[in-house]
Amino acid sequence: MKINFIVFDLDGTLVSSHETIYKATLHALNKVGINKHIPHDQFMNMIGMHFEDIFREFGFKVPDFEHFLKIYKSIYFDYMNESVLYPDVSNTIERLKKNGFKIGLLTTKGQDQAELILKHFSLFDKFDGVMGRRPGIAHKPSPEPLVKLCEETNIVVDKTLMVGDSELDIECGKNAGAFTCAVTYGYREKESLKLYNPDFIIDRIDSVEHILNNGK
Repeated sequence: MKINFIVFDLDGTLVSSHETIYKATLHALNKVGINKHIPHDQFMNMIGMHFEDIFREFGFKVPDFEHFLKIYKSIYFDYMNESVLYPDVSNTIERLKKNGFKIGLLTTKGQDQAELILKHFSLFDKFDGVMGRRPGIAHKPSPEPLVKLCEETNIVVDKTLMVGDSELDIECGKNAGAFTCAVTYGYREKESLKLYNPDFIIDRIDSVEHILNNGK
């Protein structure tokens, strides 16, 4: 097994951001005149899905979704004090870089927002490529964003490890032909992640180094 590009998901993988996302979502919905009861725990289990799919699960649709999204992005950073890096994220990425690995980010957040969040946590300069939501490029679980990210960093996809906390990350990686690694400390239960047959499952982020060093 030869891997030289590690691509991380953002929310639930690098950043514990559920309270930021939840509160910013409710605030933005209120701003567009939608006052729906969204149970906290149910919402947590849907983080990583696209907003339109989440709202559909709760039985409603936002009439002007782009307007909602614009408001959501504008207030997101008002709640950034609710977000923290998971333990050992910075150190793990730093060690991977020192050992010659390229590092990427693949998230369903908008491109600008994803880059700003990395900068907020002083991580942006450690990444060789960032793929947020961009016009004309499909979202996870489609392989397209991962394939495009690999092209932009001049890495072949079969030498790539996709690391994330949801079924969308695993399916995206598998659909693209990459190795896949599920993390259990994010927003999905370990048993549910096993159903998608990732190549690896880890309970802490620094275990990625063990995978790369030992292939198991």
